[in-house]
Amino acid sequence: MSRCLFVVPPLVGHINPLVGVASELESRGHRVAWAGVPEIVRRLAGPDAHVFASPASWADADRPVRPPDIRGPEALRFLWERFLVPLADAMADGVRDAVLAFRPDVVVADQQAPAGALVAERLGVPWATSATTPAEFTDALAAMPKVAAWNDALLRELRLRVGDPEGTADPRFSPHLVLAFTVPELAGRPARGGDRIRWVGPSLAARPAAADFPWEWLDPGRATVLVTLGTANADAGGRFLTACAQALRARADRLQAVVVDPEGVLGGPGTAGAAGTFPGTGTGTGAGASMPAEDLLAVPAVPQLPLLRHADAVVCHAGHNTVVEALWHGVPLVVAPIRDDQPVVAAQVCDAGAGVRVRFGRATADRIGPAVDAVLYDPGHRAAARAVGSALRAAGGAAAAADHLEQLLEDKEHG
Repeated sequence: MSRCLFVVPPLVGHINPLVGVASELESRGHRVAWAGVPEIVRRLAGPDAHVFASPASWADADRPVRPPDIRGPEALRFLWERFLVPLADAMADGVRDAVLAFRPDVVVADQQAPAGALVAERLGVPWATSATTPAEFTDALAAMPKVAAWNDALLRELRLRVGDPEGTADPRFSPHLVLAFTVPELAGRPARGGDRIRWVGPSLAARPAAADFPWEWLDPGRATVLVTLGTANADAGGRFLTACAQALRARADRLQAVVVDPEGVLGGPGTAGAAGTFPGTGTGTGAGASMPAEDLLAVPAVPQLPLLRHADAVVCHAGHNTVVEALWHGVPLVVAPIRDDQPVVAAQVCDAGAGVRVRFGRATADRIGPAVDAVLYDPGHRAAARAVGSALRAAGGAAAAADHLEQLLEDKEHG
């Protein structure tokens, strides 16, 4: 059997899809190891995961603090100069040690962990790309040649430091295999990646349980709306979550809301809504009404996959994992992208007809409420969500990804 090394950044959304792939490979008798931050990988992949420290830790003090209001090219510059390139430099030695010690037959490198691809190329190990978001497929910089040239220069300089100076492959796109955890029915026709892309859909695997969730709180007689901004947007979410709470409580006669509120902006973690009113609300009826606490549950974390089986709509930041997990369950979305790949994913949701977009920076209760009504009560959105969901389920997920990796290994063995 073969050995597979997964190289991942310290980002939950980039590790979770590979957890299922790793489990599938192990069930087939292959050996799996990880290069990443041990604490984060083991929290997601299980305490027995074989992890090579790369880097050894990723404490809050290590994280670059990105202002929540930067957008566009400025946000891209921050992402690459302050996060991706420094992270690749920090990971390179650990990845090299992992390859030399574990001697993998194939390396699977996340697109935001380019050290994995560059080190594998330098050491002559076949590598595949893990694309947990379709943003790179769109070639968004094609219309900004100066920004594209700057980005290419950063990658060339990184290659000189940690990779093979004579290498030519883009570390975000393996020349052998790109695993895309989506489908063309959502992502559209790719501008980059070509015939190397294998569309496998979401990899949904069992995850460590979140804090106990009060399932008995859910009322089957009302629609359930999940509101979440993912794991990396708490700094930007207070005003948006408050507006969502106002909009959804105004519709308490027909729906209930579960809000992921890690910072406790709606009254404190673990509370079933804040007592009294939210900032800016009144005491009458309509958008400013104060409703009983049982109409809104604000908790710091939720078991997202099990909860989606009960959800009728999702309001989110257009994080790719949340989007494909919701659509896999046939649940339409209200998307309010904040930054990074989220505007790309939001556009894909709307182009597929599976949701409605609102502007994050201008989202008020008066705008969020009608958007929720649209995805709940317009049958076209639900039909589109179910159609995309069918494509996502048919793509095969973790099992399909494992099949493609085995095929890559077989091709290299006989090639």
